[in-house]
Amino acid sequence: MDWLYILMPISGVTIFWPGLIILGVGVGIIGGFFGMGGAWMVTPGLNILGFPMAFAIGTDIAHMAGKSLISTMRHGKFGNVDYKLGLIMIVGTVAGFEVGAQMIMWLERLGSVDKVVRYIYLVLLAFIAWMVFHDVAKRRAKQRAAAAAGQEVDKLATGIEWHKTLHKIKIPPMVHLNVAGIYCSAWLPIFVSFLTGWLAGILGIGGGLIRMPALIYLMGCPTHVAVGTDLFEVMISGLYGAGSYTYKGRTELVAAIIMLIGAAMGAQVGSVATKYIKGYGIRIAFGLAVIGCIISIILKLIPNYFPEAKAATDIMATWLINGLVVALSAYITVKMVQGAKREIAAKKARG
Repeated sequence: MDWLYILMPISGVTIFWPGLIILGVGVGIIGGFFGMGGAWMVTPGLNILGFPMAFAIGTDIAHMAGKSLISTMRHGKFGNVDYKLGLIMIVGTVAGFEVGAQMIMWLERLGSVDKVVRYIYLVLLAFIAWMVFHDVAKRRAKQRAAAAAGQEVDKLATGIEWHKTLHKIKIPPMVHLNVAGIYCSAWLPIFVSFLTGWLAGILGIGGGLIRMPALIYLMGCPTHVAVGTDLFEVMISGLYGAGSYTYKGRTELVAAIIMLIGAAMGAQVGSVATKYIKGYGIRIAFGLAVIGCIISIILKLIPNYFPEAKAATDIMATWLINGLVVALSAYITVKMVQGAKREIAAKKARG
């Protein structure tokens, strides 16, 4: 069975290459569906396969850039990418990321970076999970009230409507974002991207986990447009990060290419699935993914108080994330197949 293993020329480790393809397919599906690079899933997965952590991060970023490019092109064909919004947000993303990175350097000098970052991550994810499920609950309450009155709730109506308050801020210049259907001050997307870029710089992630809900709840983007536009942003930041890590000699390009073979297939499935799973179906699945991530971080924090539990909690955290990848990939694929079957049946009925 030696043919199933391949030597990585830069890191010098021997890797089970079908595992790279499986991981690429799974994260490609999830990334194409949620609009996330997936660093929180891929890095521990590569670490389990045998990569040292520095190479796991660098290889993940290189793979993320390529996968996001594929997903962005696919979403662009469906009209899910607001390129104008994405280009405006680059300004805030770059500036925010740099400020966040400088704060990490400061925390590193104080010797408290690991603990602070994990607690910030935990608070942020808990807030995102609350926001998603609070929004779902409010939306369902609106549906029940409309049904009781013999009416139908507007398909575009949301539970949380913070974006309506933010859209009232009329600081020039004002911009029309036609794909997202938004008219607002240009400073709003710049502020939102600065905030998400700052958090991404502190947490050391691509930012999709933060930016996608920010586009929905602060900008007011329809969910499928938020996914596509976020992928456009992840693609740009990923290409920059890939160049940086490759220059430092911490990117295993052979592994990244193998993963991209799987990701190219998975990203098509994830992107197409957004055609059949709209709005709140995406949000609920995203909320469950965030809860899984919260549990994994809590497991990573336990050894700070019970050092003897470190080996067990590390294994539990990494397998939790990879189990989440498999479960979400299966859910998205099944829903896509069901949606495609319904579409084919409807066409036959009309024909």
